[in-house]
Amino acid sequence: MNSSPDRDGIAAIVVSHESASTLEDCLLRLRAARGVVEIRVIDNASLDGTLDIIQRHAAKDARVRFVGNPDNPGFAVGCNQGAKESSASWLAFVNPDLLVESDTLLRLRAHAEAVGGDSLLGVDLVDEAGVHDEAARRRDPDFGAMLSSPAQAAKLGVPRDEALSLQPVDAVSGALMLMPRVLFDLLGGFDAAYRLHAEDLDLCRRARAAGAVVAVANDIRVVHVRGVSSRSRPIFVEWHKHRGLWRYFRKFESPQRSVLTRLGVWCAIWMHFPIALCRKLIASS
Repeated sequence: MNSSPDRDGIAAIVVSHESASTLEDCLLRLRAARGVVEIRVIDNASLDGTLDIIQRHAAKDARVRFVGNPDNPGFAVGCNQGAKESSASWLAFVNPDLLVESDTLLRLRAHAEAVGGDSLLGVDLVDEAGVHDEAARRRDPDFGAMLSSPAQAAKLGVPRDEALSLQPVDAVSGALMLMPRVLFDLLGGFDAAYRLHAEDLDLCRRARAAGAVVAVANDIRVVHVRGVSSRSRPIFVEWHKHRGLWRYFRKFESPQRSVLTRLGVWCAIWMHFPIALCRKLIASS
């Protein structure tokens, strides 16, 4: 492998859609982040000025390159495109509403190198008020529990272990993931059949199955302004969130389950959909 600085550095991959409200700050911070040698922005059919922001940054910084998709093929497809468009040895998948500090990615890479590099790492996520995001640390979905309590089983967050700077978990949030390219290539990237949500759970599960460490760096805190591109389309988001969970079940659990259990899980997922949608609509009203 080429050992030039560019290839030994970090490629930041950003998938945007209607992200104008936070993308300016996100890209400014990525450009100032140490260790970042490539910034690839894949835009999925934005109409809110997002492309103007990306083009302005690309004109100022040769590390910034972008692809403007004419439609919205989804987050997983965009991440795979961004990885393909870059060459650095480390890949950082960064949401357009994530605000890294100048040392965030270097510190995260240091954690990865300390465990041998064969890892997929996330960070401690907080909102603008400093409230911790449960999605930063998650367990695998419990489909057995889903049959008795769909709403309870949908809560995947696990407690933060204050004693650990690097806390092993089943899955980290796709808002920020760092991994070596060799691991990403070994896994075949994200599963492009997911449109939105659960693709991070899927990637983490496959990484663990391949022997990689999946963990959260509890000593690295990053602000995540959640849901910027999804606030205007709650039905679309909830639909694909539940569709993604069903795909995850069919892929990893269904072959070992009875027909009756498969039917029960399908009913549990889609009975939960209108409940979750109502809660989101009420919260946004």
